[in-house]
Amino acid sequence: MTKAELRIAYRSQRRKQSETQLDDASLEIANQLLQLDIWNFSFYHIFLTITEQHEVNTDYILNILSGKDKNIVLSKSDFKTGLLKHFLLTDNTIIKKNKYNIPEPVDGIPIPAESMEVVFVPLLAFDIKGNRVGYGKGFYDTFLASCKPETIKIGLSFFEAADEITDVFEGDIALDYCVTPKQVYHFTP
Repeated sequence: MTKAELRIAYRSQRRKQSETQLDDASLEIANQLLQLDIWNFSFYHIFLTITEQHEVNTDYILNILSGKDKNIVLSKSDFKTGLLKHFLLTDNTIIKKNKYNIPEPVDGIPIPAESMEVVFVPLLAFDIKGNRVGYGKGFYDTFLASCKPETIKIGLSFFEAADEITDVFEGDIALDYCVTPKQVYHFTP
């Protein structure tokens, strides 16, 4: 399927899920993450849930990271440049929703993309090769391209892998892992 077809299909599937189903699946995803050997790093980038988009609730992952005393990094979207600015989450961080309902830090201590060791990636769909479909703005492709090559990229999905995304292009950044409520996919280049 093409990215456009997958966006339509998976947005529809998300909307069919109740709040309880989404929350239960989000907790299962967080529990699956605990199986991965990713917890010895320092800098973890995570997205905050856009509830209106029925995204994975990342509060459970935030709790894990906080409990392990990790440096948690959040992003703020710049729609004029198409870039993400990254800030360390602290006790003083103020989070506000932007006009697209994306919860973001107002400001804070800037962290360069090169510092990220693990990035949790929002997505709508992914395939068995680790290709992913986001919302189509390219923010994460640009961000992931600016991370170190060894940065671990982990998608979070309510649904299992599609067979193939047929319109992958050279600038698309593939995942290392994708975690669903039922399993962990590991992609090798």
